[in-house]
Amino acid sequence: MSQHPDPATDLIGLGKRYWLPVYRPRDVVLDHGKGSRVWDTEGRDYIDLGAGIAVNALGHQDEDLVTALVTQAGKLWHSSNVFYTEPPLRLAEELVQASGFAERVFLCNSGAEANEAAIKMVRKWAASEGRPADKRVIITFRGSFHGRTLATVTATAQPKYHEGYEPLPAGFRYLDFNDEAALAEAFAPGDVAAVLVEPVQGEGGVMPAAPGFLKKVRELCDAHGALVVLDEIQCGMGRTGTLFAHVQDGITPDIVTLAKALGAGFPIGAMLAGPKVAAVMQFGAHGTTFGGNPMAAAVARVALAKLSSPAVLLNVERQANDLRTALATLNHELNLFEEVRGRGLMIGAVLASPWKGKAGDILDACAAHGLLLLQAGPDVLRFVPPLTITDAELKVGMERLTDALREVVGGQSNNSDPATVDPVSAAGSAQPHAKAS
Repeated sequence: MSQHPDPATDLIGLGKRYWLPVYRPRDVVLDHGKGSRVWDTEGRDYIDLGAGIAVNALGHQDEDLVTALVTQAGKLWHSSNVFYTEPPLRLAEELVQASGFAERVFLCNSGAEANEAAIKMVRKWAASEGRPADKRVIITFRGSFHGRTLATVTATAQPKYHEGYEPLPAGFRYLDFNDEAALAEAFAPGDVAAVLVEPVQGEGGVMPAAPGFLKKVRELCDAHGALVVLDEIQCGMGRTGTLFAHVQDGITPDIVTLAKALGAGFPIGAMLAGPKVAAVMQFGAHGTTFGGNPMAAAVARVALAKLSSPAVLLNVERQANDLRTALATLNHELNLFEEVRGRGLMIGAVLASPWKGKAGDILDACAAHGLLLLQAGPDVLRFVPPLTITDAELKVGMERLTDALREVVGGQSNNSDPATVDPVSAAGSAQPHAKAS
């Protein structure tokens, strides 16, 4: 009898053979999704609490996003910035209006590109102020993550991302996050042009800025003639319960960078420039071939409108409370976490001993139980579900998380067979986590 190769195994083999091996994806091939649930090529379903690393903020197959994409695809895919098209012009206007501080927008393709543009803008602004090259230092913070280009990976104050890429660009100074005394001292040499900071560090363990810290950043930058640059690539676009995370800190930035949820799954990035810097970069100072692509901008316009709606932001608050309550209940039983922190639907559960360093193992167990989850380093489970996640989806997700964690700690699962989990989806017709017959 002839043997038919398993399609998923076949596809995984292609990845292992042809991809540059810079990733370690789990041996699952995802195929389609709806709401906060996805299915693999074998018909197994998963509750998605990772949202493509905080990207799919409106879940999968949001009807309005699909309509925007298909409509624009039937008109014009690309033109470059040699010509105007309507979607990026409208998006730029809407971003400026939504921000409350920006005057101009640079559209690009990713978070790294947005931060790269911000770094260049800081340096260009400092040059326009007559500052020599050695007086254009940008302060960043340990635990930060700003991208993978050579400049943004240098801005990322985590040595593990630097190793092997030396010599790194000069002009960055690293400080401990939330340390006001160290921040004040770092301005003493008189060479600081900007502070680049995430209101909530994502890759660094879902660590929020401490109360008052960003106000101190603003105060010191004003006193020393420096810019405040906020990286809201992961924490922005409603993720923390307000459209822009920094609103909760009561400050006005000079530059904000966005990506991820801005396109809700379609690649796009943006740098928003306030009045101090809006006129600094003139013709030829920077550019992009694909940035401002009409298809990406058409999708982002719809995403921006929906993510700033009261309905979505109220759902973030309510589901964040429910998720924290569920994690507290689970921790009371299993004693796995030493802390649960974050803002809105950007939550990090910090593993306690002896589970420190085991986040990857826990994610494997979660996937086996039909749950897609992320980590933020080896010690933190990261929860960044779609901002539209429903009560039913979150309930099933927490049931699956409970089963996975009970298995990890050696206890007995309430549902040792994942196929017995109650099937619930946004559409009300999803199949449980079992291979389709």
